[in-house]
Amino acid sequence: MLPAATARLCFREMTEDDLDAMAALLGDPAVMTYYSAPKTREQALAWITWNQANYAAHGYGLWLMRTRDGEFVGDCGLTWQRVGGTPMLEVGYHVRAALQGRGYATEAAAACRDLAAGSIGVDSLAAIIHPQNVASRRVAEKIGMAHRIDDRSPSGELRTVMGMRLQPSP
Repeated sequence: MLPAATARLCFREMTEDDLDAMAALLGDPAVMTYYSAPKTREQALAWITWNQANYAAHGYGLWLMRTRDGEFVGDCGLTWQRVGGTPMLEVGYHVRAALQGRGYATEAAAACRDLAAGSIGVDSLAAIIHPQNVASRRVAEKIGMAHRIDDRSPSGELRTVMGMRLQPSP
């Protein structure tokens, strides 16, 4: 199950063949500004493996996103996260630093929102965002989310939880 292609983007499952691209993305300090640290190549491989496990268990995870002409953009998708001990379906996204500010994250997140409301059929969607990540918060707001709560991650870091109720697709 994949999000529908958008005007500019298409999605596919990650494979180990994507390690170079994903290691560059997740290892970029600019992309990972609001994480505790950029990821190593080994951590990027673990990221791919985690998403493959999500595809197998749920039929979805974070997908590789590319432009329609094949340029690697980043990843975006749906994963289950815990907020205050409650599981929530989250839309997450990472876009290459050189391509940020062009609306790719919003376009991809909207496609994932629509998939969540349609094929997956959940009634709510969240985005867990570092409180200082204004750009990510804007993406969440553009797809219809609003601030829900401030929370702490299992490691104690403050995070903002944006959310929305979903209407089933016809």
